[in-house]
Amino acid sequence: LAGVLPSQEEFGYSLRVVSEITESNGSSSMASVCGGCLALMDAGVPMKAHVAGIAMGLIKEGNRFAVLTDILGDEDHLGDMDFKVAGTDKGITALQMDIKIQGITKEIMHAALLQAREGRLHILDIMKETLPVNRESISVHAPRIIKIKINPEKIRDVIGKGGAVIRALTEETGTTI
Repeated sequence: LAGVLPSQEEFGYSLRVVSEITESNGSSSMASVCGGCLALMDAGVPMKAHVAGIAMGLIKEGNRFAVLTDILGDEDHLGDMDFKVAGTDKGITALQMDIKIQGITKEIMHAALLQAREGRLHILDIMKETLPVNRESISVHAPRIIKIKINPEKIRDVIGKGGAVIRALTEETGTTI
């Protein structure tokens, strides 16, 4: 998700996404990518794009192989590869792979990436049907950030004589300015 988050200048809030998976028969991390993206968009965070994730698997015997899309728990446990791919409709934003065999061929990697793209695009279509764009504003219950520019000639009026206003604010609020 980091690749599609707004910059600090665009969105000055700190973000925290918590994903509590209560049951999983697949990739809880890829479910967290999809759910986290939709949650941020629903909260009014101006995401640059939807992000979906999918888990790929591999069964290999000799030179024969089958790449599995959207693997389940047993396929993950018994398979030869667990390959997680997250991204937008424009490309991949994150990869993670665990393999239980010596290595994989270029052909296997190509097949896995191709199938992951197809699966990711399918999931993205469903996500876009659910929430086509970011909410236009943050919740009315969220704290507000207000930024103002002060004319440099007026800064003395803001900080007070000898910094008196700043000191008073610091003492009153228990903050550091």
